[in-house]
Amino acid sequence: MDSSNLKCLISREEIESTVKRLAADIRKDYHDKNPLAVGVLKGSFVFLADLVRTLDFHHEVEFVRLSSYGSGTTSTGQITMIHDLHVSIEGRHVLVVEDIVDTGNSIAFLINYLSEKQPASLKLCALMDKPSRRQVEVQIDYRGFIVPNVFLVGYGLDYDEKYRNLPDICTLQEVGEEE
Repeated sequence: MDSSNLKCLISREEIESTVKRLAADIRKDYHDKNPLAVGVLKGSFVFLADLVRTLDFHHEVEFVRLSSYGSGTTSTGQITMIHDLHVSIEGRHVLVVEDIVDTGNSIAFLINYLSEKQPASLKLCALMDKPSRRQVEVQIDYRGFIVPNVFLVGYGLDYDEKYRNLPDICTLQEVGEEE
């Protein structure tokens, strides 16, 4: 894998520390509620795995998969539900776990969709927030990092299914792009 076009933005140590901080905040709100953590595939799977391993109370995990990117670096704006929940969330405490909130379109779609299923509570945990690209306002209850308007890969985030395995979060410099 060519790493000459990658620049580390958030180190694995910073990620680990932030995951522990987020878990401590989540623990305060959910320690006695057996919440359902809903990971948004594919990007959140690494973050979700690390997060749930730090939660020392009963919880369950489910996944949904949305698509708005295709194989490019820009959202198409058209949100598609590729994989839906396989359990009822009516009356459950639900924590949506997302890798990055960018335009807000996908997560707003998901939050609205889940709200209609009448959960007892519904909160959002996002490892990264990119407010400079926001088109739809969303409430992030647990926020890891605020990141600049650059394309990010690593720690589950990809470019055309590549780079998910990187332990750090990196910027992807396109050919001919200056740093």
